[in-house]
Amino acid sequence: MKRLLLVAVTAALLAAAPAAAFTPADPLASKQWYLEQDHAFDAWPTPPTLAPVKIAVVDSGVDNTIPDFAGRIADGRSFVGGSPFVDTEGHGTFVAGEIAANLDSVGIVGMAYSSQLIVAKVVKPDGSIPLQAEADAIRWAVDDGAQVINLSLGGVRDPLHPNRDTYSPLEAAAVAYAVSKGAVVVAAVGNSDEAYATPWNYASYPAALPHVIGVSALTKSGAVPDFSDRDPIFNDISAPGVGIFSTFPLSFTSTRPTCVDQGYSDCGTNDYLNPEGTSFAAPQVTAAAAMLLAVDPTLTNSQVSTILEQSADDVNATNGCPQCTPGRDMYSGWGRLDVARAVAALSQPLPPPDADETNDDAGTSAHQLWGKSIPVTATLDYYDDPVDVYKVALGPGERLKARLSAGWTGAKVSLVLWKPGTVHVDGAQAKPQLRAAQSAAPAAAQSLAYTSKTRGWYYVEVKAAAPGFGQYTLTLTKR
Repeated sequence: MKRLLLVAVTAALLAAAPAAAFTPADPLASKQWYLEQDHAFDAWPTPPTLAPVKIAVVDSGVDNTIPDFAGRIADGRSFVGGSPFVDTEGHGTFVAGEIAANLDSVGIVGMAYSSQLIVAKVVKPDGSIPLQAEADAIRWAVDDGAQVINLSLGGVRDPLHPNRDTYSPLEAAAVAYAVSKGAVVVAAVGNSDEAYATPWNYASYPAALPHVIGVSALTKSGAVPDFSDRDPIFNDISAPGVGIFSTFPLSFTSTRPTCVDQGYSDCGTNDYLNPEGTSFAAPQVTAAAAMLLAVDPTLTNSQVSTILEQSADDVNATNGCPQCTPGRDMYSGWGRLDVARAVAALSQPLPPPDADETNDDAGTSAHQLWGKSIPVTATLDYYDDPVDVYKVALGPGERLKARLSAGWTGAKVSLVLWKPGTVHVDGAQAKPQLRAAQSAAPAAAQSLAYTSKTRGWYYVEVKAAAPGFGQYTLTLTKR
C-alpha cells in the first residue's frame, strides 16, 4: 500500500533564516529556512521573470482557495472521488506551497513561483493510495502537459523479502510512460517509520525506479535524520526535510480561529506544526527542476536530472553528516540541492541527450533499430539509467557484429545479445538460457559477434557495470 511520506512531530518551529540573494516580500518567507540552504534565489539579484512550467502534484489534493495559489492552478482531477481541490489530509496542499506559492506580498513563496500546478488527487479518505489511481494520475498529468511530476508518496522496497516488497508493474509502467514523454519525475525516497526497521536501507517505490530522481531528507544542521531511507543506488539527491513551513488547508486552520496565519501550517494540525519527512524534501527538487526548464525549455528530462545531481553540494563530515563519505553516498545521494549551482551549470556544456529512452528492457520496452549498418549514440548512468536495450531483426544465417565504445573515464560496460522471446534482460526474471552471446569482462570497449539460427527479433543489451556515466557509441553491422 502506498502512503504519504510524512513523519509527524510536534516540537516548536525551527528558528527561521532569511531567503537568499533577493529577499521575497512575502511576509512568512522568513519561516522558510530551507530557501537559504537550497540557495533557491542566489542565481538572481532581483526576481527573474520565469516561464510557466507545468508541475503535477500527485497527492491528496490542493486547497485552491488559499490566496498563495491565485493564478497557479492549471488543472485538477480526482482519481478517488470528490474534488481535487478538497484536501482532507493537508499533505498535497503543503507540498504544493513549497513548489508554487506566489511571489507577492502574501504568505510564503514557492521556489518555482511562476509554475502552473496540475493537481491529481490520489489519496482516499482513509489515507490509502490505490495503485491504479496513482498510475492513472501520472498518465493523465503527462497527457495534460506536466513537465515535472512530484510523487511525495511511496511503498516499501525490500529485495531480501519479496513478500514484503511492493514493486508494482502498473506503477513502473506509468512512470516509464511519463519519462518517455519527456517529464522529469521526482519522488521521495521514503521514511523508515513506514518500513520494517529504522533506519531502512532501501529507497521506496517509485523512487527506486529507473530515471526517477530519488530525494532524501536533511536536518537544518546538515545531518541525515534516521527516518530518511538510505540507498546506495536510488538515493540521488538530498534537501531539507525537517521543520518545513508551508501552506495548509483552510478547513483545518479555521478550527483555530485565533491563530493569525490562516492557510499555513503553523495554524494546522499537530502533525504539521513542525513536520518532517522525505515528502517535504522532494518538492524542493521538483521546484528546482521546473526552474531549470523555465530558464532553458530545450532541456531534456535526463539533462535536468544530471544537472541537478552533478551540481549538488557534497554532504560529508565537514558540513554536518559524520557518516556521509565524500562523493555519492547512501545517505545523501550526490549531495544537497543547490539551485544556484544548477542554474550556473546551464552556461556550461550540457550533458548529451538520449533520444531512445526509455529502452530499459527487452520486449516492447526495447528501442527498435533498422538497417544493415546501424550507428547509435546514447548515454548510460550507473545510478539512473544503467541499461539500454535495442531490438534488431535477424534472419537465419545472418551474422550480427556489435562494437561499443564508452567515452567516460574508468568506464566499465558489458554487451550482451539475447535471443527472440526475451522479455527481461536483468534481475530475477531474466532467463539466462536466452542469452545468445556476450562480450568479455566489462570495459570501455566491447565487441561481440553472432550468427543467427532462427529468424526473429534479437535484443542488444548495453549495461553500465560499475559507477560512472556518460556517452557511448554502438555500431551494429548485419551481413
